[in-house]
Amino acid sequence: MNCAYDEIYLSDAMNNLGEMTEYAFYGNDTDPDTAIRYFIVSGYAERFQIGDPGVVSGMSGTELYLNVLGKCGFEVRGDAPALTRYDADASYWIGYISAFYQWKTNLPFRMIFSVITASDLNALYPALHTASEERAMESIGQLYHSKRMITRLQAYRKQIGMTQSELAEASGVNLRTLQQYEIGGKDIRKASFQSVTALASVLHCRPEDIA
Repeated sequence: MNCAYDEIYLSDAMNNLGEMTEYAFYGNDTDPDTAIRYFIVSGYAERFQIGDPGVVSGMSGTELYLNVLGKCGFEVRGDAPALTRYDADASYWIGYISAFYQWKTNLPFRMIFSVITASDLNALYPALHTASEERAMESIGQLYHSKRMITRLQAYRKQIGMTQSELAEASGVNLRTLQQYEIGGKDIRKASFQSVTALASVLHCRPEDIA
């Protein structure tokens, strides 16, 4: 499998995404799950995952998160200093190891975090933060593949924090029908184009991501 981008950018990418999730937590009082969601919705994740030098190494993790917030419509200070900490913990490791996993697998961040969560990575931190990146990746990969057993529709809904009722109301899809799609009682691939498009629009993903 080809890696996502040239390895010369990997170290910067890992450190910057680690700083981004760390700054979100300590400098912005934002939990890593929410920070990752903003990162994806903002469009910066798409630039990051292809190794755009201006994103993976052209700005600090603090600057990256401030840009993410700006793209998401939040008012932000333009002169926030970079976070200086000497005891990197789980909030940093979540971003750090996510960047490595994405680089190694070449999977989009949106796809990765439609299956696993930053909270899942936080739970792995005690056992894996002193292990090699390759060893951590093996465990994350096992978790990813085991959790893919749930439907992608359900994964995307949970990733943005919506209930089934909220998604049904926002998309116009009947609640019972939505529930059947999630448990596999009905095949979403046979749903109408309008229904799949409406669901994808609310979930901020492409129709093919859920069908």
